[in-house]
Amino acid sequence: MADLGAIARRYLDSVNERDWDAMRTVMHPEYSYTGGDGRRVEGGPDVGIAVSKMFIGAMSDAHIAVDRIHVAGGVTILECTGTGTHDGKFGNTQPTQTRVSMPVCIVLEFKDGRIFTEREYMDMAHFLRQLGALPLAATA
Repeated sequence: MADLGAIARRYLDSVNERDWDAMRTVMHPEYSYTGGDGRRVEGGPDVGIAVSKMFIGAMSDAHIAVDRIHVAGGVTILECTGTGTHDGKFGNTQPTQTRVSMPVCIVLEFKDGRIFTEREYMDMAHFLRQLGALPLAATA
């Protein structure tokens, strides 16, 4: 049986190294991605690569650090910290040169020893507040 934790780590290493060919090798041909908006996007590895490239387009030095890996059955949960400098456009937000840090939880399901589905959970409001694109939350 495949070491799902090692495959998950190789997946994130390929993102950090901008090695799209290596990323593709650990993704199932029927890969799908669900982001923070809850919308599932199907389309194979190109979908996941496009999401990674979107974030890297907004933060050319983006890096994902793996804090913890949990493997249970055919599911791997990664607790990560994403960091980067906002030096590219993100949606409608122009570059701010702000250094950001954000916790991210990634849930990977596997099929045939490759990543079949990915679900990412992150607080985009927290990210946008760091960029100054949203007001700070009210405090008591």
